[in-house]
Amino acid sequence: MTTTELKPILVFDSGIGGLTVLREARVLMPERHFIYVADDAGFPYGGWEEGALKERVITLFGQLLARHDPEICVIACNTAFTLVGADLRAAYPEMTFVGTVPAIKPAAERTRSGLVSVLATPGTVRRAYTRDLIQSFASQCHVRLVGSENLARMAEAYIRGETLEDEAVLAEIAPCFVEMDGGKTDIVVLACTHYPFMANVFRRLAPWPVDWLDPAEAIARRARSLVPVPNGFGPLNGEDPAIFTSGKPDFATRRLMQGFGLTVLSA
Repeated sequence: MTTTELKPILVFDSGIGGLTVLREARVLMPERHFIYVADDAGFPYGGWEEGALKERVITLFGQLLARHDPEICVIACNTAFTLVGADLRAAYPEMTFVGTVPAIKPAAERTRSGLVSVLATPGTVRRAYTRDLIQSFASQCHVRLVGSENLARMAEAYIRGETLEDEAVLAEIAPCFVEMDGGKTDIVVLACTHYPFMANVFRRLAPWPVDWLDPAEAIARRARSLVPVPNGFGPLNGEDPAIFTSGKPDFATRRLMQGFGLTVLSA
C-alpha cells in the first residue's frame, strides 16, 4: 500500500484545541494525511443542552464520514466524547472512534499527596462519565472537579495571539489548588484539549508547582495502535485540510492553521 492509497485520519474538536492532539498524532503517524474539523459554529460545547449537542454531533459526523471516508476518527474533545461517544459508535458501527476522556486514571496513579484536580468545561464536569472514572480509578483520592466557564474561550484567544490578563486566568485555575491535612494538590488534569496551549501560563501563575497532565500523547498513541502501518512510504506532499463549520474562520485562525500545515476549506 502506497502513501497515496492510505485513508486520512479525521481529528475533530469544538474549536482549535484539538491541534494539541493533531501535533502528537502527526509525530506517531508520519505516513498519514489528516483532516482537522473544528465545529466552531457550535463552540463552546460546555453550555449546550445535552440532547441538542448529541443531535448536532451525530448529524455532523454523518456528513463528514460520507464526504471524507477516514481511516479512523479522533474525537479530541472531552465534552463531546464523554457525552456522545457511545452514540457515535452505535450510529456508525463501521467507523473506529478514538475518544478523549479526563486523564483521571493516570493522575490517580501518579499523585503523591492524593489531592487531584480536574480542570474542565462545565459540560465535562457534569457528565456521569467523569464521575464514573473517579469512582473506578480514583476512589482513594480527593478529586476536585473544576468547571471553568471561560477558559476554553480564553485559550482560543491566547492561541490566536491575543493578550490575556493574569488575574483573569488565575481566577479560572485558582480553585484547582487545594490544601488539606498537610497536603497540597500535586496534579491537575487538563480535561479540555484547549488547555495545554496555556500550560506555561498556568505554571507561571500557579501558587505552587503541580504536574499539569496533558492527555494528547496518550490519545495519539491509542490512535496509532489502531491504524495499520504500511511496509514502506514516501514523504507526504501538500498541506492537510482544515474544515470550520462556520465557514468563516478569521485571519488569525487561518494563519494559525497554516503554521500547523493546514489549509482551510469550506465546510
